[in-house]
Amino acid sequence: MTIFNYDIHGGTAEQRLEALRQYASAKGVAPFKKSAYTNNHIHTFYSFSPYSPTEAVYMAKAAGLSSAGIVDHDTMAGAREFLAAGEILNLPTTVGAECRVSFADTELSGYRLNSPDQLSVAYMVLHSVPHKYIETVTDFFAPYRAKRNLRNFEMVQKLNKLLDCALDFERDVLTLSKHSEGGSVTERHLMYALAHKIVVNLGKGQPVVDYLMKELAIHLSDKLVQRLNDVENDYYLFDLLGVLKSNFLPRIFIAASDELPSVKALIDFAADIDAILAYAYLGDVEESVTGDKPKQTFEDAYLEQLFETLRTLHIKALTYMPTRNTAQQLKRVQQLCRQYSMLEISGEDVNSPRQSFICEQLTLPDFKHLSESTWHLIEHERK
Repeated sequence: MTIFNYDIHGGTAEQRLEALRQYASAKGVAPFKKSAYTNNHIHTFYSFSPYSPTEAVYMAKAAGLSSAGIVDHDTMAGAREFLAAGEILNLPTTVGAECRVSFADTELSGYRLNSPDQLSVAYMVLHSVPHKYIETVTDFFAPYRAKRNLRNFEMVQKLNKLLDCALDFERDVLTLSKHSEGGSVTERHLMYALAHKIVVNLGKGQPVVDYLMKELAIHLSDKLVQRLNDVENDYYLFDLLGVLKSNFLPRIFIAASDELPSVKALIDFAADIDAILAYAYLGDVEESVTGDKPKQTFEDAYLEQLFETLRTLHIKALTYMPTRNTAQQLKRVQQLCRQYSMLEISGEDVNSPRQSFICEQLTLPDFKHLSESTWHLIEHERK
């Protein structure tokens, strides 16, 4: 992204920050104004996102957030840039990392937790990481990122056997990532590479729709057909990525194994670095907000057991996204959080240009405490 001729997307972290400083000097920066609008779950291109850390902070400020939090997958390589950008724009920030862990050695072994692709696996978030431990977190996940890339390579090989597209892992996938700077490579990178290859081969519009529906036997909603037929669609590749992740990725998915830390190992690590470890509640999905998750059941059928297990494991925080759940789901989760004395953390997932940085529910009385939790995170990591 270039704002008034200042490039805050390309180049190095320092070049992006310098561009932001020049922008701030030329255009001025609005003073900090505290509000209910906070977001603790923003991804950058150090995992998968259209935004650099500098760009993400700029977008957060422009959207009206009064604080922003970075949680890239399996890395904190973008955290220091994120913090510096926040200082430039007078926007308080909090830093952490998201990861998948194995619950195989717990009472929830064999359950579908919050991971659509694999049983006994859950997304967890290390929130509010003290800044002296940022590199420690990135180093902790380094061997897991390496093992994940072995699986990513195998999935690309499997994809190539199914489709005549000849994706090259290093040329087509790794180049989309920041792996050389400590970034992670995710399934979204694979599907984005495939989306790009499809557009290169077929162009945009009806040929892509026909290919998805006839060759790949993917059902498309009227809304998706409209978006994919729009050759002027600015988010075309991201919309196509969403379709492929939801409908094609399961055909090539290989279950993760040794790239997953055990939940108990992550609990110990979080304690060592004084981070706040949170389980990420997903809840049963009727219609995916992001377009990349099919209708599916998750924790709701055994939610009380989940909370009991989290208490046994001494996990004391739960994060959720109000826009993704029904009022009934949210009320139940909040009641259980109070019952089990769990810290409630909110964050609207940002890894696609169609996703909003703002959660309007945070202005409602039932969600006021979520904004207050954010200030606790910011204070905790700066102790």
